[in-house]
Amino acid sequence: MAEIARVAEPLNAGGIRSCGLAALAALLPSGDASAEAAFLRARSAVARGGSAQSALSRAVQHPDASDLPLLKLADELSLDRIELLAVALAAAVEMDLMCGRAIAHLQLPVGGSRPTLGLLAAALAEFESEREVIECLLTGAAVQSGLLVLLNETAPIAERAVAVPVPLCLALSGRDAVWPAMSFGDESDPEIALPSSVLAEAQRHARGLMAGTPNVLALRAGSGLEGKAVAREIASAMDLRALFIEMDRSGSAGKPPPSTNGLGPLLMLRQLIPVFCFDPGPGERRTVPVISHYSGPMLVLCGHEGSIEANGETTLSWRIGVPPRDERRELWHIAIGKGALADRLASDYRHRSGRIAQLGRIARQQCLLDGRTRLEFGDVAAASWAGEGSGLEALAQPLPDLIPDEALVAGPLLRAELSRLLLRCRSRESLIEGLGASAVARYRPGVRALFTGQSGTGKTLAAGWLATQLGLPIYRADLASVTSKYIGETEKNLAQLLARAEESGIILLFDEADSLFGKRTEVKESNDRFANAQTNYLLQRIETFDGIAILTSNSRARFDPAFCRRLDLIIEFPLPGPEERRLLWLSHLGSHHRLTARELNQIASAIDLAGGHIRNAVLTAAVLAQADNRLIEYRDVYVGLADECRKLGRQTPANLVRSG
Repeated sequence: MAEIARVAEPLNAGGIRSCGLAALAALLPSGDASAEAAFLRARSAVARGGSAQSALSRAVQHPDASDLPLLKLADELSLDRIELLAVALAAAVEMDLMCGRAIAHLQLPVGGSRPTLGLLAAALAEFESEREVIECLLTGAAVQSGLLVLLNETAPIAERAVAVPVPLCLALSGRDAVWPAMSFGDESDPEIALPSSVLAEAQRHARGLMAGTPNVLALRAGSGLEGKAVAREIASAMDLRALFIEMDRSGSAGKPPPSTNGLGPLLMLRQLIPVFCFDPGPGERRTVPVISHYSGPMLVLCGHEGSIEANGETTLSWRIGVPPRDERRELWHIAIGKGALADRLASDYRHRSGRIAQLGRIARQQCLLDGRTRLEFGDVAAASWAGEGSGLEALAQPLPDLIPDEALVAGPLLRAELSRLLLRCRSRESLIEGLGASAVARYRPGVRALFTGQSGTGKTLAAGWLATQLGLPIYRADLASVTSKYIGETEKNLAQLLARAEESGIILLFDEADSLFGKRTEVKESNDRFANAQTNYLLQRIETFDGIAILTSNSRARFDPAFCRRLDLIIEFPLPGPEERRLLWLSHLGSHHRLTARELNQIASAIDLAGGHIRNAVLTAAVLAQADNRLIEYRDVYVGLADECRKLGRQTPANLVRSG
């Protein structure tokens, strides 16, 4: 009964499909009373009224609404009428159970619900000879573009079935669907406001792409989400939608990139523009794939490294940088609302559109969780530590401890140099205003400083102090994650680290930086050549770094002279003198001690220790004092000093022993 009801339901499947089913009905043997035969004959009665060719002509000239997408695609691809009917039948099988059963019934005993080339040749013999039907389908645009897919590669040609991929079946029905590694990204991606200069540039590039000169544009963005927002803006300006295709799929080692077979018809049916997402490293090259039977505009989304080629040539690139201060103010107004806080953030921080939107979203969420309605600077500062999928934590370690000004004990000269570095960081964007052409040329707003000095002299502490004064997060590069024994991997990892640091607006700290930025060596074997190539890349990349980078080392002499030229400041951290050591002891001991001024003076003058060693001695003394539930005394400090001297291979000063 269910099958009879199915046969009798309204025939609203489209005129072209009915013509194909009518052609199949002509192959039924007389006397066939099966439900499948009844289904085909019912469609045949609707479509016929003359020859199959005249029925198809009527269906094309007076199309049903359901046939319009297929007819538009047929016009774009210049499909033959044989291909038109084959596509309609192959798509009908995917969407209608009874169509599949009817085709399987006709193909007995070979079986199979999808039509074979032999079945189509027999059914469409009224249009062409059976041989010409098969040749038309094998060599036509439907198969070449991927609209039709040939199955059963090992079977004879006549027994090979044809199918329309599921995404294309849904597209023919007016619905969205894509293959794996492809997405529209509309639902999961957060909304990102773009500055007016970027919107204007997007409109300009859209006009160029529509003109077809050239038809490929590479968007180079530090943030993938910001790049996607720009791609959508360009697509919208062209009355299209962006389809993102992940070509370098993360975590899919050994898997081939997604195929573009069938992509052309999908783009035409759903009014899409392909956005190929690549992640090339330094010196790597990526090629934009050719989409069969598609000559429309294409976008490429990638980072700042590597090269992108299309049609044998390097593509036109648009590097999306940091918006100017006025535009950043407008973006902060959108992200957190108008007010003095937005003005301060726009003035003090060089964040890109994607980062501003991210910080505003996280800060608002935290504010709501705390039951507050007014955002404060601390909310944005706390949000700045959130990587939120940037991948920065895989290559660097956060150093979240705040270093107040009183914790930095430094001599007048060192304090003055650090103050100049702080001023340089704060004025790096406006530094060249009013200067001459030679100063403006090739100026980069990044700041690169080298801290040199013996271990324990406060280099890392000073970097943390700088970050605290600027209100920026500081991350220490994880050299174990960055360096690799494989050729080219270290450069790629460092490129990712610097790009993510630029996007997040953090301070990047390279402890023991000479292991990465050391001197180039004389080439004696192949390893030397690759090591020098790595150093050359690092020297060039650090010069173009847009953020703040602090490097530390025990010796300036370990660095290549060409690298020192690229640094903005080199600050020497000397061993502290007696007065500075006394201040360091007081700063570490605080008020939890019983040492007299005379004892403090004696300790500070008797032994020349760096701040790191003084810290260790005080912590040892605190352990002894807490064990007896008392304040720190001179004898406790003496034990701590003796331990540090043994670690350094030195004798404890005799005058301290006598006083102890």
